[in-house]
Amino acid sequence: ATASVDPATEREIQTALARLFEGRTSIVVAHRLATIVSADRILVLHRGKLVEEGDHEELYERNGIYRALFDLQFKSGEIA
Repeated sequence: ATASVDPATEREIQTALARLFEGRTSIVVAHRLATIVSADRILVLHRGKLVEEGDHEELYERNGIYRALFDLQFKSGEIA
């Protein structure tokens, strides 16, 4: 839902969501990885199958699909 808002508004939305999610189990579906970087647990689906699972650091260190997508988005300037 934040793909079409400016960076300042996106930060405000993310801050509000973080407060809302605190202490709760929440499911977030995201294409922009900046939305989920701070999640406790990230599930990566590829072609309908679970292929990776962990937090941001674990997934990034694994050098799999998550890292490739993260690096691609970061290099294109999508992640602030």
